[in-house]
Amino acid sequence: MPRETGRKLIAQNKRARHDFFIEDTYEAGLVLTGTEVKSLRAGKANLTDGYATVQDGEAWLINAYIPEYSQGTWTNHAARRTRKLLLHRKEIGKIEATLKERGLTLIPLSIYFKDGKAKVEVGVARGKKDYDKRQTLMEKQANREMARAMSNAVRRRGGR
Repeated sequence: MPRETGRKLIAQNKRARHDFFIEDTYEAGLVLTGTEVKSLRAGKANLTDGYATVQDGEAWLINAYIPEYSQGTWTNHAARRTRKLLLHRKEIGKIEATLKERGLTLIPLSIYFKDGKAKVEVGVARGKKDYDKRQTLMEKQANREMARAMSNAVRRRGGR
């Protein structure tokens, strides 16, 4: 059987990009049990309530939801257990130093398989205020309207 290659997205935390300014991102491996991997391969996970933290020089993913494997037996895992993130020591040190800043947090952005291994993308983020969210929404809407107007203008001219 050939080895799996490429990137297969499992779950994405779209709410994170709406609620936070993402300042820096890191790719981390995950320490998982067999039933967790099978559940992820089935495409089930939810990162909405999850966050990450650094304790004693180790990074941990907390409250991320990977449902129990439907065909698992007594070896099944707890759905919201704390999972260890695999990062280089320098990266953990850098993350820990930036998290000491006021108002910064570490949140999971997406979980995916990369060349057959489960990875999670975590981001160092600063929370948005309500007016920041409205501003971002208005900019997105203005860009959409501009693109729509440009495509309509090109269509009217005959596609040149």
